[in-house]
Order: sequence, then structure tokens, then C-alpha cells
Amino acid sequence: MKWWGEALGRSAWAHLSRVGRLRRALLLLAAAACTAAALLYWRQQTDDDAHRPLHSLYANVAPQWSWICRNDRCERFLATETPILQSLPTCNMLCASTQLWPQPTGPVSLATAAAHVRSNSFSLQVISSPSRELKDHLVDAFNLMVEDLKSLERNAGIENRRSSTGTPHDVLVRVTVNGTADPRMRQDTDETYKLTLRPAGNSLMVDITARSFVGARHGFETLSQLVWLDPYAASLLILEAATVEDGPRFRYRGLLLDTARNYFPVSDILRTIDAMGACKMNTFHWHVSDSQSFPLRLNSAPQLAQHGAYGPGAVYTTDDVRTIVRRARLRGIRVLIEVDAPAHVGKAWTWGPMAGLGHLAHCVEVEPWSTYCGEPPCGQLNPRNPNVYAILERIYAEIIQLTGVDDIFHLGGDEVSERCWAQHFNDTDPMELWFDFTKRAMHALERANGGKLPELTLLWSSRLTHTPYLERLDKKRFGVQIWGSSRWPESRAVLDAGYRSILSHVDAWYLDCGFGSWRDSSDGHCGPYRSWQQIYEHRPWIEEMPGLATGVEPWRVDGGAACQWTEQLGSGGLDARVWPRTAALAERLWSDRAEGATADVYLRLDTQRARLLAKGIHAAPLWPRWCSHNPHACL
Repeated sequence: MKWWGEALGRSAWAHLSRVGRLRRALLLLAAAACTAAALLYWRQQTDDDAHRPLHSLYANVAPQWSWICRNDRCERFLATETPILQSLPTCNMLCASTQLWPQPTGPVSLATAAAHVRSNSFSLQVISSPSRELKDHLVDAFNLMVEDLKSLERNAGIENRRSSTGTPHDVLVRVTVNGTADPRMRQDTDETYKLTLRPAGNSLMVDITARSFVGARHGFETLSQLVWLDPYAASLLILEAATVEDGPRFRYRGLLLDTARNYFPVSDILRTIDAMGACKMNTFHWHVSDSQSFPLRLNSAPQLAQHGAYGPGAVYTTDDVRTIVRRARLRGIRVLIEVDAPAHVGKAWTWGPMAGLGHLAHCVEVEPWSTYCGEPPCGQLNPRNPNVYAILERIYAEIIQLTGVDDIFHLGGDEVSERCWAQHFNDTDPMELWFDFTKRAMHALERANGGKLPELTLLWSSRLTHTPYLERLDKKRFGVQIWGSSRWPESRAVLDAGYRSILSHVDAWYLDCGFGSWRDSSDGHCGPYRSWQQIYEHRPWIEEMPGLATGVEPWRVDGGAACQWTEQLGSGGLDARVWPRTAALAERLWSDRAEGATADVYLRLDTQRARLLAKGIHAAPLWPRWCSHNPHACL
């Protein structure tokens, strides 16, 4: 039996020569052709570890299986049946698939040989940066990547262990950013990057060029995916050479998390952001408040959390927000905080009379709730109380200050109860009140943002985005997040009218569907369950047919977002509910290749799930583990 071991510490060319000799031996033994990518292995060193497996995960028991690349697929053999001992991760990385997620949109060239590295082998050199702030972000983002690699070693028990695979290669990462000096994810951020990896003597050289910090950070993410843990060699490996040119198809790639119906600790949110960064998503849509609770403790309106939070342990402080924003920014993600209004408000807004501000909200926890709202409790803001808009202005200003996101904002704006407002304002059409509220909220946002409107202000699709109100909204100022079914005419009407749109179709990208109703034994408001395959294969923009009807404009789809509403979800189940399904959406919005869930997509997503698990994200399995061991056999 041959073991993986020492040769990676030597030069790339000597390594390739050795691989060639062993490949010829294998051909004689197996009488079958094999690609160069399949036959990267090492001999065990003759030290104290020479007679036992190196990896602590195997508890000193010899590995049972070996994988060999044949016909562009990794085939599993009993270790006793083959002279080659190769782990599944190494076979997958060196066989036919690129193993990158999301799939790059430009040319990709990957070597078929690997080198031994350690997390402390990596060093950073910033060749060019347009600002000191951006350079600092590059350093911090690079350190995050290295920490991810350290986690691989730490989880395998090899972080402080003497290497038995020779001297690890040094990896110098050189970064050049020639573009914006602003490290934030913005509406006009160029996220493209180019990465090259090549041998340089006994070292490896990585060059990443980009037009923005976010693009360079994406380069770090791709680089980290060229590194993996080989459990048989007890070592990190990296491809010896690679070239990747890449950039996203859509500029908005988001995930919404509702933290109002059930509270999620900051650690859950940080872990979610780490997973988003691993999939090159760029917008964390934080639906922070609803009628059930208002957990955000703002300095500008502390009464909202005092009256609306579930309790002292279910509150997000401004320091919490800053921590989340900081991690998100280093992962190339903006934090888009939504305080929903004018509906979806509750007890948080009932303190007005005590403060001498009058009634800030009506119909709060009214019964029977089913006559006024879709789920209990009900409540919506008082559109004729000027104090409401003064409070909103203070809230908006603080949110912008905390997040640094001033070029895009979400006003909420869905499911207003006309019955509620009709009872309190019987002199005006409730729809006109809603339209007027939206305009006044927009003016409050403009004042909160220093007299300048964000480039894009989002509303949820609703009755307000139906005719005749759709035509009265200013499409230069407003965009629409379309949550309705892709088959609903009103969903298409928004696109045909030329509004900038974020797609979150309930029939494809709602992650809470398929779990039944929490109120009764019915199937609930939406179903069935949205599988990752359905999420991946949803491409509604290909249905665009501009010019076939009068008044139809080219569709302006900025991107999309998966939505995780949390009526039936708590902290312990978040990861498995969201991942890897949202990773499927991430590739759809980044790459948007015409093919559906092919065998290659299954294999790469299974590898990406393994990466998420290594980051501490408890992503759900795609299939039985046997299928991971026998790629393509289950398809």
C-alpha cells in the first residue's frame, strides 16, 4: 500500500516527474487509462508516523477507501484493492470538475497537480491600493481567509503538528486594486477580478487584480477554494497553478433573514454572513422588525425596543449592528436593514400617547386578527400623525449611519389593511392614504440621508404596485422587490413597466415554504418545499419579451434574493434551512448558466457544502453520504 506523504515539499517539476512514473506503474497494474489529475499522491515518510495514518479524524485506523479518477469521475475502491491511496477531496479537486462555487463567468484554467501548504504559509503584499482605508480592508479580509484555513487545520487536529509531508510551500498573494477607493459594496461597485497562481521556485505566487475591494475579496474567496484538506496526508494542499477571470451576472445577490418573528443571536447572523461570503453573495437583507417584535435598540428611538422586544436577551444593540456590519463588509456584503412600514408594526409603536405624541399606530393586536392582517398580531402606523414621520426620519438616519449604506434603502411597504385605516379615516380612500404615506416616508428618508435620495429605494410588491398606483410611482426613485409568484400577472406588470426590480418569487425563492401552517393543519400560505434544484433552475428573466406589447419596456432586473421568514424557525435550525439551498441561488445569480442542475452542479455543490461545514455552518446534506462517495452514481 502506498501512502500520501512527503513529495509536496519538493519542487513542482520534480513532483510532476514522480507523478508520471507512478502513473505508468498504475497503467501496468490496472490496464486502464487515467488522467494526470487523478494521480497526485505521495509516499509516507520514514519517521515515527511511518506505520499509521496521519490524520487524527481516523482515530489511528487505516482509511477504508481510496478514490481514483477514471473517465472524468472519481471511482471508489477498497484501500486493500488498489496500490494507490487517495482521498475523496483530493480526487475531486484533481479530476475533471473545476470545484469552484459559484462557477466563474470567464475563462478558467486549473493545474492537475498540487503542493503542500500550511495556513501560516500565506502572506500578503498589496501592490496598489487607491486608499489607506481600502488597504486596511484588504489586510483584514486576507486575515479572515487565513483564519478560515487555520480552522481547517484546527478541526483536523494538525494546527500545531509537525509536518510529515515535507517543507510547506510559501504562498505570496499580491493584490492590485485600480479603481474606487471606497471599500463598501455600492450600487456601482465593479466586482470583477482576475486571479493567477503559478510556481515560483519552491514557492507559489498569486496575483489578484480588481477594480474594487469587493472584487479583490472575491479573489481571496476563489483562492481559498483552491486549497483543501487532504485527510490522508494530514495536510492542506493547493493547486500548483490556476488562472480565473470572473465577475457576476447580476449586481444584487441577496438573502433576507427575518429576526422579528423569532430572535436569532448575533453569532447566527455572523455565521450566515460567512456562508454568504463563501458563495459571493453581496446583500444581507435584515428584516429586523415586524408586528411580532422590534428587537433593534436604536439611540434615536429606544422606546421601540423597550415596548417591542421579546425581552432583554432578545435585543440587538448598536454595537451588535456594528459588529455585523464590519464582518459583512470584510466579506464583500452590505447590510440592508428594513424597518417595515406602514403595516407589520405592533406593540413597539404604542408608546405615543404616554410621550405626548398621539397615536403612532392603529389596530395593534386588534381582534379578530384575520379580518385585519395575514397573521397575528396586527397593527399599522398612523399616516396622519406627523410625529410618525419624524420618528421614521430619525430611525432612517441612524440606520444609514450604522450600516454605511446610503445608496440603497428598503422602506418595506406591504400588506396594508384598508379596513383598519377606513375605520379611522373614513373621509379618504385607504389606498390614497397608503400612497401619501409612501411619499412622506420617502421625504423623511431624503432628509435622513443629508438631503439626497438613495439611488434605489425599494418597496415590496403590493397593491400599491398595481395599476393605477404603479403608474403614479416614480420609477426613477423607486424599485420593487417582487415577492409574488412568477406566474402572477401583477408580478410581470412591474417588470413590463420598467421598474428596477429585485426578484424574490414565492414560488421559487421563499425558503419557509413547504412546512405547513403554524396556525392549523393546513398546508400553509405557500408550498411545496423549494428544493435547491428548483431554486437553481428558476430563471424568470429569460421570459422577457420586450416590444411585443404597447408600453412594455426592457426588464430591469438588478438581481434576486432568497427570503427566510421565521414563523417556524429558530436559532438551532437556521443553517440547515438556508444552506445549501441559498448557495444554489448564489450561483444562479452569479453565473446564470443556461444548464440546470447537471451532474457537475451536484458535485460542485456537494464540495461547497463540505466547505460550509468546515466553516462551522451546519448545512443540510444534498443526498446520502454514499452518493458523495460515489459521485455521478446517484444521478
